Amino acid sequence: MAPDAREITLKILLDMEKNKTLSSIALNKALRTVQFSDKKMRAQITRLTEGVTEYRLLLDHYIEQYSDRKPKKLRPQVRSILRMGVYQILYMDGVPDSAACDEAVKMMKRHGLSSLSGYVNGVLRTIAREKDHLAAPKEPWISYSVPEWLWNFLLDTYGKAQTEKILHAQFEEKMTAIRCNRTRIQPEKLEEKLLAAGITVQRGRYSDSALLIDGYDFIRKIPGFREGEFSVQDESSMCALEAVPIRNGDTVIDLCAAPGGKTCYAAEIMNQTGTVISRDLTPEKTELIRDNINRLRLTNVTVSEHDALEYDPALEQAGDVVIADVPCSGLGIIGRKNDIKYRMTPEDMKKLETLGLQILSMASRYVKCGGCLLFSTCTINPGENGGTVEKFLSENKNYEKLTERTFLQGIDACDGFYYCVMKRNQ
Repeated sequence: MAPDAREITLKILLDMEKNKTLSSIALNKALRTVQFSDKKMRAQITRLTEGVTEYRLLLDHYIEQYSDRKPKKLRPQVRSILRMGVYQILYMDGVPDSAACDEAVKMMKRHGLSSLSGYVNGVLRTIAREKDHLAAPKEPWISYSVPEWLWNFLLDTYGKAQTEKILHAQFEEKMTAIRCNRTRIQPEKLEEKLLAAGITVQRGRYSDSALLIDGYDFIRKIPGFREGEFSVQDESSMCALEAVPIRNGDTVIDLCAAPGGKTCYAAEIMNQTGTVISRDLTPEKTELIRDNINRLRLTNVTVSEHDALEYDPALEQAGDVVIADVPCSGLGIIGRKNDIKYRMTPEDMKKLETLGLQILSMASRYVKCGGCLLFSTCTINPGENGGTVEKFLSENKNYEKLTERTFLQGIDACDGFYYCVMKRNQ
């Protein structure tokens, strides 16, 4: 494994820890700086970053077995270098144990931490020597590298068998789901193009617009990406849009739209007819939406900054379809955004339940009589999902539930996700 890959990974991990940068953002930012470098090195950076983040609590458990200092008491650089070393020793077969240890010592010295290099060397070499005899954690949540509260929450909600499937799924290799832009190319033609480029392709499991891909280098370099022939979007999210009766010529309002997956799919479903009014809170978020609609060559979308909690009288009963994909705890995507599980708290989830209901209630004012309201999240917390819908329906008798679905990662072949489609009757 290239020393540069380790140094870049360390920079990513420190960015996450010191600046609270989301793992996906920190990783993508770093990969763009080396996008023209060796493909193997970029793969190593991704694997090491995601692995250390996914297994953080379990790595710390093993470090504690052979250290006289708890990882949380160490300096961030030392803690991250140790975690990287342990991950390479235990989970990266192509990296010799001696190289993982030696490179960790060199990194310590390069970062002005020579006085602690012997400590790091000792811990890593002991773990390498004992790796076939390491004591497994007694606590099941440590084995799955999730906080204790999250283990208990899932256990109470889904039972032991489903909880273990959900948490095991975060460590599994996943193909990337992409949505074919049928206004530019049909799935069969896109599949042929990708196969010709040496990319592994499977048809989607739930959506006819979906392809599952693997064996590619950098998403922006895949044939058809720059031409707007596809977007990255999980099938569960595609299914939410497909559950709504969107028709040519409709007015669709998307209130929390960034980065624009549902906005763009709605525009594609309408074959560039009608209008999609796409909004989000900040210039950074609306710029992401604009980037996507421009790349996909979509002409029936208008984008603007707006707070979804702030009433807009101009939209009163203006939408044939209104989409409220609300901020949520993200428990359905901990396998893709693997630091969410460490950031979220039960208190945060309660606040998000309240926020989701507030946005849903505001969104309901924009639906025409006879129109539909789509509520969705990327969490598997029932309080943020069905619980929020039931509270809304109890307060809004003019709405009825048409369809509802929860996807569970590890049980369904996609991310964890929830959607509910409701109809306004008066």
